[in-house]
Parts: sequence; C-alpha cells; structure tokens
Amino acid sequence: MHGLRRRRRDLLVLTGLAAVVLAASTAPTAAAGAPRPADPLQRQVEAIHDTGAVGVQAEVNSRGARDSAYAGTAAAGTGRPMPRDGRFRIGSATKTFTAAVVLQLVGEGRMSLEDTVERWLPGVVRGNGNDGRRITVRQLLQHTSGVPDVVPEIPALRSPEGYRAERFRTYSPTELVGTAMRHAPNFPPGEGWSYSNTNYTLAAMIIHRVTGRSWAREVTDRIIRPLHLRDTGTPGAFPFIRGRHAQGYTAFGTGTGAGTEVTELNSTMAVGSGSVISTVHDLNRFYAALLGGRLLAPAQLAEMTRTVAAPELGVRYGLGLAEIPLPCGGSWFGHRGELLGYVTWAGATRDGARSAAVYINSDGGRGTQQAMTGLVGRELCRPSAAG
Repeated sequence: MHGLRRRRRDLLVLTGLAAVVLAASTAPTAAAGAPRPADPLQRQVEAIHDTGAVGVQAEVNSRGARDSAYAGTAAAGTGRPMPRDGRFRIGSATKTFTAAVVLQLVGEGRMSLEDTVERWLPGVVRGNGNDGRRITVRQLLQHTSGVPDVVPEIPALRSPEGYRAERFRTYSPTELVGTAMRHAPNFPPGEGWSYSNTNYTLAAMIIHRVTGRSWAREVTDRIIRPLHLRDTGTPGAFPFIRGRHAQGYTAFGTGTGAGTEVTELNSTMAVGSGSVISTVHDLNRFYAALLGGRLLAPAQLAEMTRTVAAPELGVRYGLGLAEIPLPCGGSWFGHRGELLGYVTWAGATRDGARSAAVYINSDGGRGTQQAMTGLVGRELCRPSAAG
C-alpha cells in the first residue's frame, strides 16, 4: 500500500524494521534522579528527542540492574517532564503476548500450530478467495496466511476527523474479521509474507474458542500476573490510560511535529494485535522472561524463534517475534509497536539476559526510527549483556 493507506496500516505494523538493517531537553534517570549528560543511554535518548519526538523514555535491564533515561515532555508545548515509568499503548508488541499464549496452549496439548483456522472458527474466514480451511495457526502467527489487514478500514486510525468521530467506537473481533474478508487474500496461504493485524485478531478468537475464556483473561492469567507486570493491562473498551502517562500525538501521516492529541482511544479494533497498555519496565521484564525460558517450554520457544524471511520489512520473523541483527553480531528478538500517538521498540538478547525498551509519545521525524532501533541494538551489545 502507498500514501495514507500505507501509513494507517503501519500504525500496528513493524514499519521501520528495515532501518535496523541499514543502521538516540534533558531529563532525570530513574537511578540517579538528575541529568546525566555523559551517560550513553541518556545521550541516545536525547538524540531521539532531537529527531522530533515530543517525549522519550528508555530503559535497559541486565541481570537485575536497571538503567532509565528520559527526554522531552509529557505534553506538547509544556515543560511537564516525561513521567517515570509512564504507561502507554504498546501497539503491535501485543502480538508477542498473544503468540506466547497460543504456544502455551500448544505445549499443553490443547491445540496445534498445524490446526486450521476452520477447525476452531468454522466459517469465519471465507469470502473473496479467503479460505480458513487452508490456513494454519502457524501461518497466522507468522504472517504467512495471506489474510488481508483490517487496519486500513478503521476510520479512527486514518485522519483527525475519523479519530474525533470514532475514537470511542467499540469493535467486536467478528466485525473486524468480517470487514477484512471484503478483500481478496494477499497470496495463497504459505506462499508469501505480509503483515496483517487480522491474523492476530483471529489468534485471539482461537484462544477464546480453545479455552472458553477471553483473550484478555488468558493474557492476564498466563503472563501479566505470573510475571508481576503491575503496570500492564488489557483495557477492553475503556478509552483512557490509567495512572502516570504522557499524552500521545500523531500527524496521521501528513507531516512531522506533534499533530493531533490522541491519548483517548477505545482500542477494541486491536484486540490480540495491539491493545495492551504497559511500561518500558514491564516490557523489559516480559521479553527477558520470554527469551529466558520462563514462559514457554524449550520446544515452544524454539518454534517461536524459528524465523522466515520477511521481505516487506527487511528482517526475519518468527511467531510474534522479529529477529533483528545486532551491530556487534548475532541478533535480538523483539517487536515494534505503534497505536495512535505512541511508538515503542522492545526486546531482549537470545538468552534473555539483557533487555531494552524505548518509547516516544508522538510520530517523531526523520531519523527517529533509526535512532530508536540504534539505541536498542547498542544497549543489547553492551558488555554486561554477556554477564
């Protein structure tokens, strides 16, 4: 897709991953509580702010040690500093949570990655050449299903007018999939790669069908509570961000700068694919636990990190995880997230020993994505990553 249509699709997509292959206002850190201009993490955060982001926070964790840095403001045109451990919509980083739940169910023998969508959701993926009888659960999680993306059809994500008119609208998963089925598949199942948020809406529906409980409850009981992710939640139709948070801004693909303030949003259009609210600290805990083997058995973690080429993005993709080259050699696993006004990059080294997360509360400008991915890569290459 091109132009505005492509931009809106990218709100929940890993756009900018290719920048990793090609290649971060002074504020206090959590550890020191005072500006630290000589600190490498602080310098990188300030560099990200300098590319046009309204506000920035980053955190790096390694074997219990925690380093945070902040720059910019929590509200455009004010001097209000970015909140410590502020909560924000993590967008597509939600997909890693959803994939982890599916793989837990696979490990429990309750379903298989080779099950068809039709087995669990009879008749749901049909029409215009779409056929759930030919699509597997693995293909959903891997974005090799060919299922069309619903995001370009969501008015609230496309323009200031659409946002103001529909920011409180509630969607059902069935409605979202039905909307996507109006379009032909991108390719026959298993014969290509294309990022589609509909894949993870379907995965959330399958989780509900297998367990008899909602996607939100399974994510909460299987991941959020066991890992004590105290600032992470699934908001459902509730459109506000509780607790400490920065305001979110987007220009809807029409330029740079703060654009429209979009903090309020009913994110039911992103259930399973992008609706989780969290913090950089909780994201670090999550990715470290996942890659460190605390959430999945070895067989399922191996499936999750077995990647295929994702030419659309210029990297490799597994099951809810991107594999991204490190500047020091090797790779890290994580995900980009964006959902109206907030953009994040988060992930961990292959063994989970070191994790890094960064977010901004606006679109940013030229070079913002490279600065963000550069920060994650450099921090995961720091010597302490090896112990």
